[in-house]
Amino acid sequence: MDPARCDPRRGYAYGCGVGSAAQGPPARRQPRQDAAAVASGGVLKRSLAEVERWQQALYLRAVRQRVAAQAAHPPIDVGAVLARAASRGSGFSGPPSGGFAGLSPQPSSTLSSLTTASRMVTPPPPMQQLLQRQVVPAPPAPLQAAQAVSGGPAARPATAREMVLLQELEKQLLGDDDAGETEAEGSACGSTVTSSAWGSTMKELNSITAAPLPSLPMASATSNYNSLPVSRSPANSASSSTASSTASSSPPTSAASSRQLLSEAAAAIADGDRAAAAAHLAVLKVAANPRGDAEQRLVAMMAAALSSRIDPPSSQQLADLCGAEQRAACQLLHDVSPCFGLALHGANLAILDAVAGQRVIHLIDFDVSLAQHIALIHALASHRVAGTCLKVTAVADPTSPFTPALAQALAATGQRLTRHAQQAGLEFRFNAVSCRPGEVDASRLGCEPGEAVAVNLAFALARVPDESVSPANPRDELLRRVRALGPRVVALAEQELNTNTAPLAARFADACAHYGAVLESLDATLACNSAQRARAEAALAGKAANAVAREGPDRLERCEVFGKWRARFGMAGLRPLAIGQGVADRVKARLGHASPGFDVKLESGRLGVGWMGRVVTVASAWR
Repeated sequence: MDPARCDPRRGYAYGCGVGSAAQGPPARRQPRQDAAAVASGGVLKRSLAEVERWQQALYLRAVRQRVAAQAAHPPIDVGAVLARAASRGSGFSGPPSGGFAGLSPQPSSTLSSLTTASRMVTPPPPMQQLLQRQVVPAPPAPLQAAQAVSGGPAARPATAREMVLLQELEKQLLGDDDAGETEAEGSACGSTVTSSAWGSTMKELNSITAAPLPSLPMASATSNYNSLPVSRSPANSASSSTASSTASSSPPTSAASSRQLLSEAAAAIADGDRAAAAAHLAVLKVAANPRGDAEQRLVAMMAAALSSRIDPPSSQQLADLCGAEQRAACQLLHDVSPCFGLALHGANLAILDAVAGQRVIHLIDFDVSLAQHIALIHALASHRVAGTCLKVTAVADPTSPFTPALAQALAATGQRLTRHAQQAGLEFRFNAVSCRPGEVDASRLGCEPGEAVAVNLAFALARVPDESVSPANPRDELLRRVRALGPRVVALAEQELNTNTAPLAARFADACAHYGAVLESLDATLACNSAQRARAEAALAGKAANAVAREGPDRLERCEVFGKWRARFGMAGLRPLAIGQGVADRVKARLGHASPGFDVKLESGRLGVGWMGRVVTVASAWR
């Protein structure tokens, strides 16, 4: 073996990254040993000094050494460091970006002689404990009391003053700020921190550690703690969530802290920590105000939704979600909320444009909306086309849990629509058909030659199960059956919200933003204490509970964003029918002088309706 290849002075690639070799400080050339001894297989002898230099090269492979010798680097003036730390403590904003991750533990006994020869001096145990302390805001008094009662370690978080001190010491010890450093050949690596300096430093640090925390008013301390985002590592999620739930024992004092507690509760549920989630929700329920402003109402609504997830839903709760009262409340929501009503109006206008000039119009609807059809009847009657006939066929899926409430309302809905058509002078026929998505065809629905067929899927398709619930995929099967009808137009209006396949954390965040925007928009249209608003918010509460508290087949309404609907329609063979600028202008005209927070946007042939920049619903047309 070539002895030069074993020479430790050549350096080794020793776990410092791919393709990197840790080079030790170059040593003076030593006379080569007897070549005969090497050739005969003898051991190449090394002096004790060479062995120590080799050990030092291995231990210090990740640390750059300064060029100057001991004389150019006098010992650290610890008093000056502490003085600078004290003077800058009030303005300190956090630890350095590098932290103290570069400090290595003390090596084994074979390298003990190097601990005093290196600038990377291993701190004493008190210093190690302080360096390893996680930098978090000081918890409120209830958290400290809870830790004392539970018998857990009551480790105090580092203060800003301590972290400034540690930052100064890190700069002096590691010295990574000199870009032009090189390694001096054969120079000594003695530490510039003397034992007396370490003693003084330890005294100062111990005095800081032992100093009591400044007393803060309870409201201020709690507000600051709860308003900061909390992140948990996977390995420490249980202990962190327990501490977080204990820290939230006092009610939140701001909207930001309430949102933070909601997010923590959702994260705890996703992690399977029901105890922590229940603790967060108990605090939120105390502070919740379902009759407050929009933010307070949202917190109360989402807290109730998460609570219903912790407790297994009963059969009665699932029945209420698709019952007659929930259906009536949703119909009212469509009437009083421009975010929903304008999307339905856009769908109506797309239908009217597609069937313009036709004498017999056959509208196939999978969830009849009374307000939408009344508006459609009056619009057709206003065109004054002689002999115009409107046929409406309501399709009910006997396997859907929403069908009983729909069937109960269909008879009354048909009668009211007939009266409105008679008053408007429009020939009108109403029929109801019960069939599964896979059974939809022209003969079953009573389609006749010469009819202009239009299909209305407004706020109905999200209630049809897809492949994530049933292997039969009734949602896509229904779209294929609808295409086989040869309709002139298929109108779609849905919430711009993903509550289908997204994980809980994403569903919760999206639902908070979505339903928060709807609640804020209701402030512009309804009084806070009106009976209509209470029913509309009850409908929203049911939708929110369905979105975040149900899994599998129990999540009955599964909304998707427009991009996913576009993919489904395309796979079914339907192509987009662009909504024109004229339709968008008429929708905006209907908005009138309502609050400027509402927004109607026409983009790529689809119509988006939203509040304060958040798109809530999207209307589109297909054929």
